[in-house]
Amino acid sequence: MSQKDRARWDTAYADREPDRVPALPEVFSGRADQFPASGSALDIACGTGRAAVWLAQRGLTVSGFDVSTVAITQARATAASHGVADRCRFEVADLDEGLPAGPQVDVVLCHRFRDPRLYPALATRLRPGGLLAVCVLSEVGAQPGRFRAGPGELEAAFAGLETLAAYEGDGEAWLMARAQVTGRG
Repeated sequence: MSQKDRARWDTAYADREPDRVPALPEVFSGRADQFPASGSALDIACGTGRAAVWLAQRGLTVSGFDVSTVAITQARATAASHGVADRCRFEVADLDEGLPAGPQVDVVLCHRFRDPRLYPALATRLRPGGLLAVCVLSEVGAQPGRFRAGPGELEAAFAGLETLAAYEGDGEAWLMARAQVTGRG
């Protein structure tokens, strides 16, 4: 990501009051019971940490990545104010350079960040039985654009996972899926 893009995101976060109420993104809130209450999670493009803190309050240890230094500072403050700073680790990361290395996790959450080059890395970071929750802007029900997924993109990209729920329409696409458990028989 260019310095100009990074500065744009820093300005965007600095210019608005952070929402410090922990919550899953609305698209997944009706399926909160499908998220585990223990284990580890990644929050990709975590912004101010709203979802990461929710996951930590639920009982997970969470790593959140975002390109914005301002957003990461706000995420750390949100985690501290909700008493879960010990279960949250936030890092500035340019996801255009790939997903930072790390162990497999029980949850990968990615809301409103799309980089199809990362899709294989997101899937392989899941432990067997791990949950993927991804939501992106979509061309379905909206105008095509560089940052919008084409029809069927998420289900095709994550075809190796077990789809739990999916939707495309109104300019949005989302998918919840589980990594296959090996050794089942």
